[in-house]
Amino acid sequence: MSTESLNRTSDVSKDPSPQVFNTRVNVDVLKQRLLDQKKKERVKRTILFSSVCVSLGVLTILNT
Repeated sequence: MSTESLNRTSDVSKDPSPQVFNTRVNVDVLKQRLLDQKKKERVKRTILFSSVCVSLGVLTILNT
């Protein structure tokens, strides 16, 4: 192995900014975001299912 690849690897492992940020995560906010995301997905699925049912109904009516 060449020393160039070793130097590149060691440069990546060094952190240029050794500052430590003390951040706190609010779990309630994350839970609320997750619930909102699930609600949006449920609405999308409901709309998709409803449109498929309506389309099938319209096609059935037109074919008779």
